[in-house]
Amino acid sequence: MSIIKRLILFLLVVVVIPSCCISDCDEPDEYNTTPYALEIPSTLPPMDIPADNPLTMEGVELGRMLFYDPILSGDGTQSCASCHQQAIGFTDSSRFSTGIDGVQRDRNSMVAFNLAWSPTLFWDGRAGSLEEQALEPVVDPIEMHTTWLNVAERLNVHSEYPELFKKALDIDEIDSTHVVKAIAQFERTLISGNSKWDKWSRGEGMFTEQELRGWDLFNVDRTDFSAGADCFHCHGAPHFTDFTFHNNGLDGDDDFSDLGVYEVTESDLDRAKFKTPTLRNIEVTAPYMHDGRFASLEEVVEHYNSGGHMSSTVDPLMKNIGDGLLLSPEDKQALIAFLRTLTDEEFLNNSQFSNPFE
Repeated sequence: MSIIKRLILFLLVVVVIPSCCISDCDEPDEYNTTPYALEIPSTLPPMDIPADNPLTMEGVELGRMLFYDPILSGDGTQSCASCHQQAIGFTDSSRFSTGIDGVQRDRNSMVAFNLAWSPTLFWDGRAGSLEEQALEPVVDPIEMHTTWLNVAERLNVHSEYPELFKKALDIDEIDSTHVVKAIAQFERTLISGNSKWDKWSRGEGMFTEQELRGWDLFNVDRTDFSAGADCFHCHGAPHFTDFTFHNNGLDGDDDFSDLGVYEVTESDLDRAKFKTPTLRNIEVTAPYMHDGRFASLEEVVEHYNSGGHMSSTVDPLMKNIGDGLLLSPEDKQALIAFLRTLTDEEFLNNSQFSNPFE
């Protein structure tokens, strides 16, 4: 090959190939999500986010839409938010929630905030993650009563959802895995940590004398020499739950109508044990207990004040069965006054958590 031909070939390699490379590098990236800047109040610990489901602006907003969209139910009439309403702490004001077929569950809906810190979900702890938890209500015959295949078919032919899923999760075919990932992302943002107690803990406000008395009672055992409500063992700050399971003396052995964690573990030691609910926003989340048997905070306090019922699996922390806490009327009111300091009005009215379709 002549020197001139070699020079021409060299120039083609230098000029043409780089121009092709530059063209390829300038191709727009269709899947480019925006990280979600999660703000955690200083009174709460850091949160572990699953590596396979990081929070993004696109994923959280998609999860919010799905949380409020009745498209996930069999007849298109109920959404997650039907039983988890923001104004009342993302729970249900009814003792038992009613599904699309008019059938009621036998347990009260648990709150759906601050769940990212909980190692298990549901009253009996049968789910180990928010993603796993979100799978169940859709197919439950008492709740949304449909199949994930039906839900996927609806979403895949929807006018908006395929594009939204593509932007959030880079997928072309929607299935249950993608739906629960998006819902879990939204639920991880449902953080309540700006109550009066939180502000007081940060030195941003003051308690009344009655609230301070209630806080003291909350954190003290009853003894022969001092009054105490003995709440902190199971409901200690900052979560106001220990995320574990207890039989808190609601019934005796012969009256167990719901066996709680036993239905998951099949261990006799777990009969009638249920997950400790958080006391955050407790003022607005009535009715109380796993079966919603108590309609007011006064009834809840009176249950513990009276001592509860002995049974074979009652928690050792229920030390005052038979005697009760012996709180005075004034101390009971002080305890309730403190519990009301756990109400987070900012969270309950945060527009970022509200229905995006309204």
